[in-house]
Amino acid sequence: MSPHLTTPHVLVLGGTTEARRLAAGLTARGGVRVTTSLAGRVARPGALEGEVRTGGFGGAEGLTEWLRAQRVDAVVDATHPFAAGITANAARAATATGLPLLVLRRPGWRAAPGDRWHPVPSLGAAADALPALGRRVLLTTGRLGLSAFAHLSDLHFVVRSVEPPEPPMPPGLEVLLARGPFTVAGELELLRGHRIDVLVTKDSGGGATAAKLTAARELGLPVVVVRRPPLPEGVTALPDETAVLDRLERLWRPGHNPP
Repeated sequence: MSPHLTTPHVLVLGGTTEARRLAAGLTARGGVRVTTSLAGRVARPGALEGEVRTGGFGGAEGLTEWLRAQRVDAVVDATHPFAAGITANAARAATATGLPLLVLRRPGWRAAPGDRWHPVPSLGAAADALPALGRRVLLTTGRLGLSAFAHLSDLHFVVRSVEPPEPPMPPGLEVLLARGPFTVAGELELLRGHRIDVLVTKDSGGGATAAKLTAARELGLPVVVVRRPPLPEGVTALPDETAVLDRLERLWRPGHNPP
């Protein structure tokens, strides 16, 4: 990193592949203290460069106190695109402390010719759309939020997640524990083997789990896509860790006046 009066301290709100790469990139550049914060929802997170803390902060107020106590110079929100609560707390804490907040968000997926996408604003709306679209559902929205589908007793669900899902859950349920990246061939085999006729996914973006969209297109299956929650007012996103590193580099430049 460029010269700074003291060693700059960057808090990375992590839990994603991009956060892991960012922590590694910051550490490799040297001259910066990096702390990655994990919510603690994954039992065995991957190795991370720099310091690691686990657990919540206690809302925006707790995060504000932590930022001041730890003399943080910049906050990077590299959480999952659907971690709206954490992003909102980060925005409030950054405003309270006057710190720069950079939001790292991988671009969302875009529909291709032949896709039968049904965009919806929430998991509840996804559940409302399902009965008209199919009876055997591949649900890939993560282990949380299955309560939105718990009342759909006439449908059969195949739920894929990294860790076991939490109740309440639909009564007709199979659980597949798996972590991406996935291949198109593997997704085609899964969809055919389980006789899936509709897919539900969040617009998480990225390549690790995009193969299911290609497989659904090849089979002509409808896909219910839950749109991302909006970012807090005044907050914009950067698409990758390179853009974040460049922005931080400019922040540490002598004579830089943050907006």
